[in-house]
Amino acid sequence: MRLLADRTPAPGERWIYSAGFNAGPALADTGRIDVELADLARLSDAGARTALISHQGSAKDGSARHLDYLADYLSRRLGRPVRYLPENSTARARAWARELGAGEIALFGNTRLDPGEERGDPELARALAGLGDRVAIGGFSKAHRRHASNTGLLDHLPGWAAAGLVGEARALDPWAAGAGAGDSAGGGAGGGGGDGPSVAVLGGVKPEKTLIGLRGLTRTHHLVIPGGVVLNTLLAVTGHRIGRSELGSDPEGCARVAREVLARTGGAGIHLPRVVVAAGPDGTVRHLPLDRGVPDDHAIVDFEVQPGAIELLRRAGRVLVAGTPGRHAEGNRYAAAAVLAARAHAPGGTLLLGGDTVAELPWDGPRSTGGGSALQYLVEGTCAVFEALAANAARTDPEHRP
Repeated sequence: MRLLADRTPAPGERWIYSAGFNAGPALADTGRIDVELADLARLSDAGARTALISHQGSAKDGSARHLDYLADYLSRRLGRPVRYLPENSTARARAWARELGAGEIALFGNTRLDPGEERGDPELARALAGLGDRVAIGGFSKAHRRHASNTGLLDHLPGWAAAGLVGEARALDPWAAGAGAGDSAGGGAGGGGGDGPSVAVLGGVKPEKTLIGLRGLTRTHHLVIPGGVVLNTLLAVTGHRIGRSELGSDPEGCARVAREVLARTGGAGIHLPRVVVAAGPDGTVRHLPLDRGVPDDHAIVDFEVQPGAIELLRRAGRVLVAGTPGRHAEGNRYAAAAVLAARAHAPGGTLLLGGDTVAELPWDGPRSTGGGSALQYLVEGTCAVFEALAANAARTDPEHRP
């Protein structure tokens, strides 16, 4: 894998910089943007011409929007104008890219406005590749995705890993359960907490929290505390009534993994609450004993953490929090408050993962803006983008050594 930090950009070079600015107009947390600023400034200072592409939202649910507000923020932080050009894969977009001046940075249209982005459409990747002659891959938060704007671009152009991408992975190395977790990103140093048991908290709605997180972290931690869709899935497959609780975008795949994990001998204990917090159709919240079931018109939005789990959290040497365990933004904060209170004495041994988690939870300790990518890296020691960068380097530079 080639590092952008090891290459000296030349004046006039045409670069595509693939970032991961999945942030809404409120810019509640700018960590995913700020981590790319140094490399963008370095390219600009060297006289390179940079076509910056990024994503926000999804074409699947219509949440993707134009990114002009990000161009304004980048202009302020970089101290130089960053234009917003609303297209990215059209002939006009390629013409705009060719017309960039030396040292100029332009942010092109949201890649998620095209449904082909999340499908990894090779034709979209080919069209995006027309914006430059080489590509810098940033955006650690999407490093686990095989999308047109990251792994897809590497099928067409020589690629280098941006400092933010590598830095986020190296920061996770001390938290990885097995040796060699940092090999694909160049290694790392340090420790992810003191002696004692390890606990993982899994929340949110994305399927990777179950498909990657539940499957992997139950092999490496003493206790897993599921929340959100992970909890709802586990309760459903164990025969509990869960009403209209959310099961996410891949309920069958998540249920299959949940059954596999529950049938496994050994591994982590899995915290199932005795009391869940459920919201009715009028928004009224009730604390309900799990053994009585959740009414058909109610949805689980939070839960009460059992005393034994709180005690283990207090004693743990390492705790990962990947996703808010309840619907925190809607005011359902019982589980999150219990977890954070139990860890207040050991902030250095607690790591928060994910953009929404980092933005929503009141926590000043270690954090990573990667959600699913951080989980995959911690569990598997690599991500799709690192594999694609290594293959790209071997293919486009035969003398390169990993």
